[in-house]
Amino acid sequence: MLTLALYNSYDPKKVHEAHLRAIARAAPICYAFDFHLALIGFPFNEKPLDLAEKISENTTIGEGGKYLLELAKKNKFHLLEFPKRGFPPQFGTIIATTRKPDEHKEISAIEVAKRALKGESFMLIVGLGRHGLPEEIFKLAEYHLDITDGKRISLETCTAIGSIPTKIRTLMEALKWKKR
Repeated sequence: MLTLALYNSYDPKKVHEAHLRAIARAAPICYAFDFHLALIGFPFNEKPLDLAEKISENTTIGEGGKYLLELAKKNKFHLLEFPKRGFPPQFGTIIATTRKPDEHKEISAIEVAKRALKGESFMLIVGLGRHGLPEEIFKLAEYHLDITDGKRISLETCTAIGSIPTKIRTLMEALKWKKR
């Protein structure tokens, strides 16, 4: 299982338009590349399907929220609290996405793809907001991923949201073809 997780570093008590836009933009990417979508620390009280319906009523992104609804119907849309001691084990290995990975924790996209093909689960966390991911997530994460292959390029949040699943799934497909 591959999961793209959006970490709320805006405001944990109030839903902002930026939250809703990021969720609506992430859903088609996750759907297209067979990723789960998780939200971490968002101020939602609804169940995933109810929230997907609510968001889809208020967006034109992703064909009016169609892909968020599809993810929710397939149990691929998850709502998680801020981690106190870690994330639920079904999400697998935690990876913080960053342009400044700790050299002792850095993992490449190709390594993630190889291990995912062998059945390993990963949750790749993207920080929303100016400050990105908090330090405790970098400490909690087993790995850090720079999706720009060591170029250390800062990507706008929605660009990163699109790049991460696209690159990993493309590498997985290339590795499958190579084996043939």
